[in-house]
Amino acid sequence: MKKYTYTESKDTRSGFGAGLLEAGKQDQNVVALCADLIGSLKMNDFIKAYPERFFQIGIAEANMMGIAAGLTIGGKIPFTGTFANFSTGRVYDQIRQSIAYSDKNVKIAASHAGLTLGEDGATHQILEDIGLMKMLPGMTVINPCDYNQTKAATIAAAKYEGPVYLRFGRPVVPVFTPEDQEFVIGKAILLNPGTDVTIIATGHLVWEAIQAGEKLEQLGIDAEIINIHTIKPLDEQAILDSVAKTGCVVTAEEHNRLGGLGDSVAQLLIRQLPVPQEYVAVDDSFGESGTPAELMDKYGLNAEAIVAAVKRVLERK
Repeated sequence: MKKYTYTESKDTRSGFGAGLLEAGKQDQNVVALCADLIGSLKMNDFIKAYPERFFQIGIAEANMMGIAAGLTIGGKIPFTGTFANFSTGRVYDQIRQSIAYSDKNVKIAASHAGLTLGEDGATHQILEDIGLMKMLPGMTVINPCDYNQTKAATIAAAKYEGPVYLRFGRPVVPVFTPEDQEFVIGKAILLNPGTDVTIIATGHLVWEAIQAGEKLEQLGIDAEIINIHTIKPLDEQAILDSVAKTGCVVTAEEHNRLGGLGDSVAQLLIRQLPVPQEYVAVDDSFGESGTPAELMDKYGLNAEAIVAAVKRVLERK
């Protein structure tokens, strides 16, 4: 098992803030809009550097999406910023009609995704957003795993032509990917080669998958671990190549079991390479109030849950 270490922990939303600032430096057409959550989205540095390129829309998320779509007509590259719940469920009609159907070059930056929003509870958490957004034709869906990868993903999204949903979180998590990484939209990253089982993880669950791989190694199980940062378009070849070797798969995500990464992997495999699959995800329920760590443990979104899923899938292999 390849060893991954880290010297600090940061929130992925801060990676977005750093990436937005860098994207703004690289392209004067990058603009930002926010629905009264500047601090939460870490937009302060961008606003300080480019005040004329920032628009405070207030608590009017649907209006923000419409304005962003309009700005693209003049060649701007708008990033909208609010919580993932308000970036998707609250404004789905506006995204569908004004952005996706119209193929507008809007980047929907969605913070505080999943359970790890924490104490604000189920009304602010969202576990359905990946499913909502990947069903929209032409929408790219990205879910990076740490600060460095979120920064790189933000810069890549600014350069990409077309609507993008960029999902990230609130809690601090280990920073273990390279600072100078090349982020290629739609290209999976092989974190560890293995022969016994494929573990496919996204977002905050990538680090948990690495920890699970170390535990499995102690049990004599050789896990191949893949970081799927882009859920749509999915790197189908990377998944097929891995599963052809291992013969079984576990998917891990901070999302509802229905409609997320696991479903995308299952749809691919059922058509081309049927193998046993287990899910590590929220089992068709809403979240609740609690600390991020408490919620990840209660809902089975951790290394221990991944190890247990690997044991189950190996029994079915």
